Amino acid sequence: MGYTRLGRVYTWLVLGLVVGVVIGVAAGWYLASSRGQQTALAHIRFTLDWAYQGPQAPFLVALYKGFFAEEGLSVTIDRGYGSAKVISDVAAGLFDIGFGDINSLIEFKSKNPDAKVKAVAVIHVKSPLSVVTLRDRGIESPKDLEGRKLGAPAGDAARRMFPAFAKAVGIDPGKVTWATMDIPMREPMLVRGDVDAVTGFYYTVVINLLNLNVSERDIIVFKYGDYMDIVGNCIVVNEGFLAKNPEAVRRFLRAVIRGLKYTIQNPDEAISILLQRDPTLSRDVEKRRLLMALEIIYVKGITDKYGFGYVDPAIIERNIDTIVKVLGLERRLSLNEIVDFSYLPPLEYRLP
Repeated sequence: MGYTRLGRVYTWLVLGLVVGVVIGVAAGWYLASSRGQQTALAHIRFTLDWAYQGPQAPFLVALYKGFFAEEGLSVTIDRGYGSAKVISDVAAGLFDIGFGDINSLIEFKSKNPDAKVKAVAVIHVKSPLSVVTLRDRGIESPKDLEGRKLGAPAGDAARRMFPAFAKAVGIDPGKVTWATMDIPMREPMLVRGDVDAVTGFYYTVVINLLNLNVSERDIIVFKYGDYMDIVGNCIVVNEGFLAKNPEAVRRFLRAVIRGLKYTIQNPDEAISILLQRDPTLSRDVEKRRLLMALEIIYVKGITDKYGFGYVDPAIIERNIDTIVKVLGLERRLSLNEIVDFSYLPPLEYRLP
């Protein structure tokens, strides 16, 4: 009788072990399958606004530190050729997501109401768009730009937005002539005197001039944001891609914000990562450029309240009004046509 009971206990133990093994295998298969699905969540073609430089380091940090991969994303990052060009490239589907100028987005969508491109995060809380000149040109105020020759690459956002700046400061844009050059020639042409001033992101132009041995005291900068209520670059998404891959966009933004935070805490490592993409860059120059860019990304009193990627929608509304008014656009866009913050992670994740 005892032996029979012992046999029954043994049988139940064996059955329990078998069931446990089956459950374990099934669970392992499920987890592996889930991970496989996460890995295959989406491949994203992402374009920067400009060349590989210090300000672009946070995106490369997210790539090289594996933040995108941990979100189940396969991401390729291409250099850009102007933050205005990003908008049309993403709208055309050449890239799924881009880092482009929100003011160019407003203009583009006003003129192309069927364009499928929208912002899902604002990275530059303050606009970096600027006019930069040298002290010996005799341009002490924006009014002095009338009758002068300005230079910029064709796709430069500051050049495209110059009419808005001109109206804000009270100058006639028709009294300014333009020279178009390739990107590497912008600052050298200013130094040589081929142009009187150039447009661009102030941290890009200023650092490039310093790198050409121009004294910092000889550089004069007119920042658009000092004269207009505008923000800067944002994360823009092709709306067709967004409709098919909403979760991928959410995960992309999580990784980007993580990259921003990591870069702020570890700027030297961020520059080391940047140099993996382009070893010819100067570590010191690009670190300084990065720190200048971070000043308009992490803005005390704003980022501390709203976190990275978000600004008060009222600011975007005023931004839209400014661009529509000064550019004389025929159509005033609604906020929802320009930006959708619903894909951002929760506030506690976005806070510095």
